Amino acid sequence: MAEQARLFEGKKFMWDGQEYDDEKKASSVQKQYIEKGFEVQACREDGKILLYTRRVVTEVVVDES
Repeated sequence: MAEQARLFEGKKFMWDGQEYDDEKKASSVQKQYIEKGFEVQACREDGKILLYTRRVVTEVVVDES
């Protein structure tokens, strides 16, 4: 099983929980994450492609009710 979190260039990324057999499928999912504002790192492990994602919080909403 893949590591839940990894550091890439000193930044913490979280595994998306999927193992991709197909480069095309992994690339498609990676593109979807990028469109949603995530940074994505892909790596190969045991013949599978793993995607690690992170997104920086740019706004915090506090509900004071």
